[in-house]
Amino acid sequence: MKITEIRLDRLRLPLDPPFPAAWDPEPRRRFDATVVRVSTDEGITGIGSGDTMDGFAAFEHLFLGKDPRRIAEHVRSIETIDFHAGRYWPLEVALWDIIGKAAGLPVAHFFGNSADRLPAYASSGMLLPPQERAQSALAAKERGFRAMKIRISRDRIEEGVASVRAARDAVGDDFDLMVDLNQTWRMAGDTAPALALPKVRRLAERLRDLGVLWLEEPLPQYDTAGFAHLRAETGIGVAGGEMVRGFNELLRLLDTDSLDVYQPDVVLAVGMHRARTLAEVAAARHRQFTPHTWSNGIGLLANLHVAAGVGAGPYLEFPYDPPFWGPERRDFMLERPIDIDAAGDLAVPDEPGLGAVLDDDALRRYRL
Repeated sequence: MKITEIRLDRLRLPLDPPFPAAWDPEPRRRFDATVVRVSTDEGITGIGSGDTMDGFAAFEHLFLGKDPRRIAEHVRSIETIDFHAGRYWPLEVALWDIIGKAAGLPVAHFFGNSADRLPAYASSGMLLPPQERAQSALAAKERGFRAMKIRISRDRIEEGVASVRAARDAVGDDFDLMVDLNQTWRMAGDTAPALALPKVRRLAERLRDLGVLWLEEPLPQYDTAGFAHLRAETGIGVAGGEMVRGFNELLRLLDTDSLDVYQPDVVLAVGMHRARTLAEVAAARHRQFTPHTWSNGIGLLANLHVAAGVGAGPYLEFPYDPPFWGPERRDFMLERPIDIDAAGDLAVPDEPGLGAVLDDDALRRYRL
């Protein structure tokens, strides 16, 4: 089998209604998507998405004519390109889709096939005042979720803690809450200093007392000593690694025992093949793996297959903050939006490959 064509469809969904200011500095990117379609001489087409794939045309010759099943070779090529250009992990996703379709099996079978579904947590993106966040948490619980992650800002700590407290009061103790401080990586142009370790320590203690399961990205990525101090001194779980660019950087976090929960996104960080290795090493050291999934439905499926394959947990991230972010908006390029079942689980599609079916009308309507 040989790769004959790599096609990129760049899409943009109109912002209606628009994101509020309490979202992030680059809301437009949340509605951009690049769909990768890799065709073979045997008539199988693989689908991937997640990152923009900007500049990929200069490197596609490294893959054309090659066997799509030579994953290790392709991963090494993508890693060398990453040094010079962008993160082209959606291409690897499309290759795994081909492998699954050729074998007649879901991709999760090639990653261990540990589970056919995973419990999902509702992952919020907006900064909401306490009463609104309490209402959203209660609505998520009523919809079937068993956990929720609340984003707070380093510039609005008191409001953030109050929102977490209000959510806890609304949902009770039988519902897990996590908190994301978003200090490990930055949006373009964000040069403000990170919250200092003593302040983060005090925040972590307050969140621990509210029964928060983990505090995500509390410190800059390079502050491995700070992560270790935070875990030892507060007893709260610490999560991170979602956008780490480089497998060796993730291994360093493991070697320094910086985190309780490792979260590399397979379409934005280190790819599916490397994420599996990271997950297996983390499990061997009694640490958890559950990937970041904030891209689109195809990226979510790629993360789901790896996570279910290796037996990730305790939850899988499910981006969800209606009315501004939900399955219909996130998955606008798919025929069937991805959603949880009545029990709050996200099931692995049983179709061969990823199980992603493109909506051709949407591709035509939203193509840039």
